[in-house]
Amino acid sequence: MNKKIRVLVAKAGLDGHDRGAKVIAAALRDAGMEVIYTGLRQTPEMIVEAALQEDVDVIGISILSGAHMTIFPKILKLMKEKGIEDVLLTGGGIIPEEEINVLKAMGVGELFTPGASTTAIADYIKSWVEKHPKS
Repeated sequence: MNKKIRVLVAKAGLDGHDRGAKVIAAALRDAGMEVIYTGLRQTPEMIVEAALQEDVDVIGISILSGAHMTIFPKILKLMKEKGIEDVLLTGGGIIPEEEINVLKAMGVGELFTPGASTTAIADYIKSWVEKHPKS
């Protein structure tokens, strides 16, 4: 079975800058993935609901607002409540290294900071999905 990887790309919170999210969405599409971009100002509840509706393999959060220590744990909690723990939660933005480590310890996947290669992001997603097939 070689189905397309489905990725939800979302901008969480009040952050109004979406150029990076759009660049990532285009790069993942170019890498052969199916991308659903939810647009700006999404709440954690909206993001998890969209992930459920779209039956995605990956949720990618773009966050530049500094609210990552609130948003990522809230999304993880909602994912657990909705039973979608087999979905990768990853993302990127301006996140200090020590906070990246805290978020990863909570169960968030790799987090990418500005300047990360879009190829590296796509490769990470492909590798993760290959190692964690959905039942």
